Amino acid sequence: MTNGNGAPAEGAAPPQLNVLAQYIKDLSFENPNSPGSLSSRETQPAINIQINVSATGLGENDYEVSLTIEGKAENAGTVLFAFELVYAGVFRVQNVAQENLHPLVMIECPRLLFPFAREIVSSATRNGGFPPLMLDPVDFVGLYRQNMARQAEQIKPS
Repeated sequence: MTNGNGAPAEGAAPPQLNVLAQYIKDLSFENPNSPGSLSSRETQPAINIQINVSATGLGENDYEVSLTIEGKAENAGTVLFAFELVYAGVFRVQNVAQENLHPLVMIECPRLLFPFAREIVSSATRNGGFPPLMLDPVDFVGLYRQNMARQAEQIKPS
């Protein structure tokens, strides 16, 4: 319950977001052209990264949020490495207004997961024989807005 301007009403319980669990759902690292791909190169590889967020309700207040990160490094048409990571967490959300629930789950939860997923990607590339790949910070607010705009476009009648 709010007081009309988004703040909790007097005596209302404060909003809560708790992380109940975090885990790797899927991790794949491919080094298809090794050992040749491990030799030093004169040019920087082209690295393509895709990030996606999904959420599933697990009960009245619990949500599983999955952060999917896929990447590929190529040099002169040769794949140096490719990876896919699905890193997830179970979150308990309480005392949050319904209109704020979706943005909270789709922005704040992946923001909490990202540093752990970033470390896993860095370790996997290092263990694959390459310099650690340090992913740039992600603007989860911008990603959320893009996804909402894309969904609105798909729903719009032609």
